[in-house]
Amino acid sequence: MPVREIYPRLLRYTWAHRKWLGIAAIGMVGYAAADTGLIYILKPLLDGSIVDRDPWMIRWIPVFLLGLLMVRGVFGFLSSYGMSWVANRVIYHVRRDVFAKFLQLPTSFFDDHSTGKTTAKLTYYTGQISGAATSAITIVVQDTMRIIGFTFLMFWVNWSLAMVVFVVGPIIALIVSNVSKRFRRYSVTMQQSMGDITHISEEVLTGQRVVKVFGGEEHERNSFDRINERFRRMSMRKATTTAASVPVLQFITAIAAACVVAIAVRDTGGGMMSPGDLATFFGAMMGMMQPIKRLTSVNATIQAGMAAAGAIFELLDEPAERDPGRLTIDRARGEIQVSEMAFRYPNTEAYVLRDITFDVEPGQTVAFVGRSGSGKSTLLSLLPRFYDYEAGSIRLDGHELSEYRLADLRAQISLVDQNVVLFNDTVAGNIAYGTLGGADRETVIDAARRAYAHEFIESLPEGYDTLVGQNGIMLSGGQRQRIAIARALLKDSPILILDEATSALDTESERAIQKGLEVLMRDRTTLVIAHRLSTIQDADRIVVLYDGELVEQGTHSELMDQRGHYRNLHDIQFSQPG
Repeated sequence: MPVREIYPRLLRYTWAHRKWLGIAAIGMVGYAAADTGLIYILKPLLDGSIVDRDPWMIRWIPVFLLGLLMVRGVFGFLSSYGMSWVANRVIYHVRRDVFAKFLQLPTSFFDDHSTGKTTAKLTYYTGQISGAATSAITIVVQDTMRIIGFTFLMFWVNWSLAMVVFVVGPIIALIVSNVSKRFRRYSVTMQQSMGDITHISEEVLTGQRVVKVFGGEEHERNSFDRINERFRRMSMRKATTTAASVPVLQFITAIAAACVVAIAVRDTGGGMMSPGDLATFFGAMMGMMQPIKRLTSVNATIQAGMAAAGAIFELLDEPAERDPGRLTIDRARGEIQVSEMAFRYPNTEAYVLRDITFDVEPGQTVAFVGRSGSGKSTLLSLLPRFYDYEAGSIRLDGHELSEYRLADLRAQISLVDQNVVLFNDTVAGNIAYGTLGGADRETVIDAARRAYAHEFIESLPEGYDTLVGQNGIMLSGGQRQRIAIARALLKDSPILILDEATSALDTESERAIQKGLEVLMRDRTTLVIAHRLSTIQDADRIVVLYDGELVEQGTHSELMDQRGHYRNLHDIQFSQPG
């Protein structure tokens, strides 16, 4: 994203807090004015107190000096506190907008972007903006005001000598411009490397058991070292540019200072200068060197912040999940009609599903079977509109899915996925999740009982108030699956999707939960993906998929008589070794 677009956009976040921004600006102007006053006071101090021995000056100069220092301290506090307040509010709002965007992005975005790199934008990138929006902005504004004050003072004391100093201005500007481009290039590369570091760290932490069992420690260490070395190399290039640019600028400024001193001591700087004039001029000139040094150094922080802001704004500009529907629905009947539907994933050429047609009557149980990769899970992910199909139609109660408001459509569906997702919350919080959060404890317990989860939940250290850890790490696979089933039971939606819902259970637990699922599936439309054909033999209809196409459908007995794909799957699964 071009810099000319980043600055105004970031400024809009800042301008929202213009009251505190104004307070900080007053503090900065006052601080710079007080600093200028401290330099100017050298003139009456030397000329009036030391040279002329003026009694009034001798008496009141110390008082003025103390007053200026007090005023400087007050204005310094206002500028620092005000800018910190604004900056922290900006980071708060940016982070809030980024997280809100995460919740709006379509599933296809997360298919194309690694979780680690996406998360880095919420953590590392916003931290970079924080650096640019706090100390960096304070230094830029405050030190710029100080330079302006010192410049005015130098021209007021001796304009011709001041012109000598500012001959070096264009040279300094050229160096700063060149350095800025380098800083921005290095910052972008460093942020990409940090995203890679976050990504590989997340993979290792999540899959640490696989890493250990398959001896992947050395491979992962080498991968991390390569990325980490790239980050270090870019950091050093950035540090080298900073370290080289500061002394160069200081040397150029020092040349100007030496010229001023040489001219001043020869009394050729536009007329005779008093000791006070010379001290004031030289003090203002030397006072500019520290602000110039800080402005050059802080450029690295600003460029990193702008690079981070550009990446964040690109994320915020990603198109949100499409929600064109206006039709509301309280509770669906559960009639589903799929007609000549075709689907391919975004940015791909090959169709994953082709010419799919079938009907589901309200209250029916329809099972989907087929070999891995045949498109079963993809097909059922279209019903909650995790993806939008390209051709054909999918209708719910006679209306296209896209006609319904997205929230209303998904309110009709409960999902028990083969990859159970639990949150770092209590057991009760995971069962009564999201819109179910208002459920009372007795209702939650009833859902757990029907999912055959109540007994093991009661045995946990704090029962229903036990924290389950990240993604339910404290629970076994079967326990996590039963909590997911309890969540679906509590929602009591008219449509239920079971994607390998009992795959992580042992035979005894599966039999127990099948009883609960039979109660759950009664009087509601149920779509089941099952690997174990024994669990779906009583389904009202079985749909067989092969390589993205619907090749057979019917009851268990009908499909067995056809001696086609389903019969082959059944014979393979139930064949006994001879």
